[in-house]
Amino acid sequence: MSKQFKCHQGIGTKTQGLALVANDGFSARYDLDRIQGVFSRPAHKLYEQSYIDKILVLNTAKGGVASAWMLHEMCSRGIAPKAILFNSANTILAQGAALAGMTMCDRFEDGDVTELFHTGDQLIVDPVKGLVTIT
Repeated sequence: MSKQFKCHQGIGTKTQGLALVANDGFSARYDLDRIQGVFSRPAHKLYEQSYIDKILVLNTAKGGVASAWMLHEMCSRGIAPKAILFNSANTILAQGAALAGMTMCDRFEDGDVTELFHTGDQLIVDPVKGLVTIT
């Protein structure tokens, strides 16, 4: 049985994959080892976990222009998440996701995104429809 969650219309194409969830922020510049493909900031709740080909589910986007262009760089090398879901994303990171061709959604109607989904959930993200489905 699947369950759907409505969010604001997002960026990117429909994708699916496994969720990696933490009630923490996201900065491509300060939280990630973009060569190894893991969270590298020791204080981050996903420290040492791989983000490659995962659907990241995090509280909020942090950072500015550097984080935005780093999304593009990560995607160009194939060391990137499939999608990122936030409670709230900033406009700079949204622009970075658009440039990178990365799927991103935020502002879920049903509550805190870090409580709606759990690590290991199989998700389908449809940003055009503003829907995320647990399969």
